[in-house]
Amino acid sequence: MKSWRGVVFFCLIAGIQVASLSAEIPPPLPKLREQAAIQQEWLKLRLERVLPTLMRRYGVQMWLVICREYNEDPVFFSLVSATQFAARRRTIYVFFDRGEQEGVERLALGGGAQGGLYTVYRDPEVENRELWGQGQWALLKKLIEDRQPKNIAVNISHTHAFSDGLSASEREQLEDALGEKWKSRFVRAENLPLDYINIRLPEMLPVYRQMMEIAHALIKRAFSNEVITPGKTTNDDIVWWLRQRVNDMGLGTWFHPTVRVQRQGMPFGSILSERGETVIERGDVLHVDFGITAMRLNTDTQHMGYVLKAGEKEVPAGIKKALVNTNRMQDILLEKIRPGKSGNEALAAALAAIKAAGINGTIYSHPIGDHGHGAGPLIGLWDRQQGVPGRGDVPILPSTWFSIELSGQTEIPEWGGQALWVGQEEDAFVDAEGKAGWVLKRQTDYHLVK
Repeated sequence: MKSWRGVVFFCLIAGIQVASLSAEIPPPLPKLREQAAIQQEWLKLRLERVLPTLMRRYGVQMWLVICREYNEDPVFFSLVSATQFAARRRTIYVFFDRGEQEGVERLALGGGAQGGLYTVYRDPEVENRELWGQGQWALLKKLIEDRQPKNIAVNISHTHAFSDGLSASEREQLEDALGEKWKSRFVRAENLPLDYINIRLPEMLPVYRQMMEIAHALIKRAFSNEVITPGKTTNDDIVWWLRQRVNDMGLGTWFHPTVRVQRQGMPFGSILSERGETVIERGDVLHVDFGITAMRLNTDTQHMGYVLKAGEKEVPAGIKKALVNTNRMQDILLEKIRPGKSGNEALAAALAAIKAAGINGTIYSHPIGDHGHGAGPLIGLWDRQQGVPGRGDVPILPSTWFSIELSGQTEIPEWGGQALWVGQEEDAFVDAEGKAGWVLKRQTDYHLVK
């Protein structure tokens, strides 16, 4: 039987370890009510600062966003309060530019005023009609005829999902209700919803940085002896540990995490975990892809870990070099992301520089923010290194965020020349002046399992 002194000592040590681990987790985000107030202020600033500029940039006098409950336009949730969980029956938002002096009028037909940011439109002449059916279309036609817009932007696009929110049935009813006169003034200003979703307020960055701190801290714990016991723990155990911690913290995940395992003697293309659940052993190289959701923002991070062999004190030099190579790729791509260039131009310039540096790498980066795979220019796809027509031709804008996602293959001398795949992903910003930088930091050392 153990002495009581031994039990107390064990409990004290365990308590110190738990306290040490919990100290690594950054402070939680504000309580929900405070989050909603912050998000409401973001919405107000986006509608006042960003939207009028974009409507004038693309020559749009009136913009219609039309959707039904549970069939929302992709831009809908970037236009409404945090407390709005869906459209109401049919919701129509009308934005009408009255010029620099009077500004953009924001009108709601169905739905609500979103905390006073929209004017709920009513008209006695059509009030006696059923509001959610033909009466709603009659109300919209009356609104348009009163304002006589020179053009009307509708969300239809073959290229960008974010700009293609007008469903087929709503389009048919819209055209029937307005007739040829107004239908002839429809325009597809695809970049209007695309850029509105894409552009980030500087006020969002502190919250986003705190989210990144949480994501990094959770990965650090996941790739440590707190979670991993070599010879026992599987990659799926780590995945579900991450999911559970995110849930316990009141956060969301925008995709199911993945943990990959690479091992000496297993060539690239035969990553063990892609064959099924894999027990982690000493000497394994680990990769995680992980993202959290909070306050209608999303993060996206990929880090690498290493499980030390018995007697090892540090990562073997060849494995270290593989991470150095992808860090160099990150530096190169960040240098090429400049406003005015398209995603395809940034991709081509970065790949040329990576090749000149003697690195075997692939780039597949994307905007991030309101969505994980966000609105804006793609910078490659894993299977489209020659560029992405349409989606890669969009210009990079100031005040946007990118998930710098890429990978490299490096031959490892300690593994007999076997190639090691290293995937990296860190979120970055392009500020109002066009300068790019990391939201938090990027990984430069492997997470170690001892």
